[in-house]
Amino acid sequence: MDPHTVVVIGAGPAGLTAAYELAKLQRRAIVLEKQDRVGGLARTENYKGFCFDIGGHRFFTKVEEVNQMWRALLGQDFLRRPRLSRIYYNRRFFYYPLRPLNAVIGLGLLRSLLIVLSYVRWQLFPHRREETFEQWVTNRFGKRLFQTFFKTYTEKVWGISCSDLRAEWAAQRIRGLSLKTALLSMFLKPKQTIKTLIEEFHYPRLGPGMMWRAVKDEIERRDCAVRLNCEVAAIRRNGNRIESVVVSNNGHDEIVQGSAFISSMPLGEFLKKLDPPPPPRVIEAAKQLRYRDLIVVCLIVKKPNLFPDNWIYVHDPEVRVGRIQNYKNWSPDMVPDPAKTSLGLEYFCTQGDDLWNTPDADFVELGKREIGRIGVADATDIEDGCVVRVPNAYPVYDTDYRRHLATVREFVDGLENFQTVGRNGLHRYNNQDHAMLTGMLAVRNLVLGEHNDLWSVNTEPDYHEEALVEESAIEEALARVFTKLDRLAFGLSLGAVSGALLFVATLWLVLKGGEVVGPNLRLLNQYFPGYSVSLWGSVIGLVYGFLSGFIGGWLFAFLRNATMFLYMVRAERKAQRGLLRRIFDYL
Repeated sequence: MDPHTVVVIGAGPAGLTAAYELAKLQRRAIVLEKQDRVGGLARTENYKGFCFDIGGHRFFTKVEEVNQMWRALLGQDFLRRPRLSRIYYNRRFFYYPLRPLNAVIGLGLLRSLLIVLSYVRWQLFPHRREETFEQWVTNRFGKRLFQTFFKTYTEKVWGISCSDLRAEWAAQRIRGLSLKTALLSMFLKPKQTIKTLIEEFHYPRLGPGMMWRAVKDEIERRDCAVRLNCEVAAIRRNGNRIESVVVSNNGHDEIVQGSAFISSMPLGEFLKKLDPPPPPRVIEAAKQLRYRDLIVVCLIVKKPNLFPDNWIYVHDPEVRVGRIQNYKNWSPDMVPDPAKTSLGLEYFCTQGDDLWNTPDADFVELGKREIGRIGVADATDIEDGCVVRVPNAYPVYDTDYRRHLATVREFVDGLENFQTVGRNGLHRYNNQDHAMLTGMLAVRNLVLGEHNDLWSVNTEPDYHEEALVEESAIEEALARVFTKLDRLAFGLSLGAVSGALLFVATLWLVLKGGEVVGPNLRLLNQYFPGYSVSLWGSVIGLVYGFLSGFIGGWLFAFLRNATMFLYMVRAERKAQRGLLRRIFDYL
């Protein structure tokens, strides 16, 4: 074997992208994958000709290198698909992004008003520190919306309380989204694309596995190797340098040597297989890095059409399914029989718990019952099903994960010819495109001598710009001291509340009736031309109330921010003078 071979462990998006980049640079690469197919968490499974994802994988990115790779490999098989997803809550379906009439009808006028009032309250008096998921979401959406649309589903996914889930998961996954952007998206197209709100995405005709099979073929065409059913049993090192891996294939062990190594396996698994092992404190820290596991139940339904969504989030605590994928709506070619539909029911669990240990046949029956309860299909129309278990699907951001990850990272960064990549290799809940980016940057580090920080790859392509990192740190520090009140959001919220209150008050007086109706409210027509205590007047009052509340809220927020700004300037100058005095005292 060529002594300059780069050994890539794992044929998921990160590992295959790394091998693809190495092949383009005419470097010898060998990919080792323990499964019988490529794609990792983004693979496509097949059951009796029905294709289904391991979770849904939208192909959307702001990373241009990734976008170019997708298009170059798939061409006409890279479809543009409409996105439709809804939330199932309280036995009703809510569109997301939000639609005004659907949201108000589903929640009711009173609950909608309480959600807006809760948002105003948390804008005025937010949590001063955002350490948990609950605090982060509450500061941006209000407590009531958090409890309505976030709490149940999030705890179902992670298996821990929202007060134990770290805020950085929310900041990473819902970046750029707030109640203001969600409300504005009802009426206006956002100027900045927010990933959570996109309405179209690309998708391979036969699922994401089609992409990764194409990458595998291209790697092999360039004289590199992708070996399936090859599990890494041991990783041998000499000091800070890895020299070889021991591969187990059909009961036979083989030593594969290399000059450099890239791995996407879970960090705990990687460290456990090192020979000699790392220090005990590193092993112990790796054991504390937790993962959430996934079970996908694919059901074949004898109906050509069931519902229009790509997927549905299930927030109902009375069923255990967390999300339902409709693969036919991702791509019609995923279903071989146009008279049928296939659904993917996603159950979030932990290895060893009751869900994980449920036999496949019982799991299919559970899926049938829950589908019937939700009402998206009749259990009697389900003709067949299968179950796929996916360990280590989601890295958990629990209370202590940062401390343990720092210990692991310190050791891993000391391995001079090694790069860890991907979601599990970095214990970071990155999307497919960012896992690919870590593979690209790892190759640049090993081959081109660059110094890209793979641990920082997140949701924006400019994550590594030093100036932006510094600016972000400064803004974050200021945000802890001075929470800015959004003028537009506060104006919209206050306007909505004011308009609704005047509308309800007028309507109540009209329904109450009597000889003298609303003598006090009638005085408002001196300020609001055309207003009267009547059915039509209630509509006019709604408009006037909204405009008055919006203007008042906007002005209040402006004056409050201006006051706080002046206070901050004064405080900063005072602090600078105090710091200067301490410096002179020290000298």
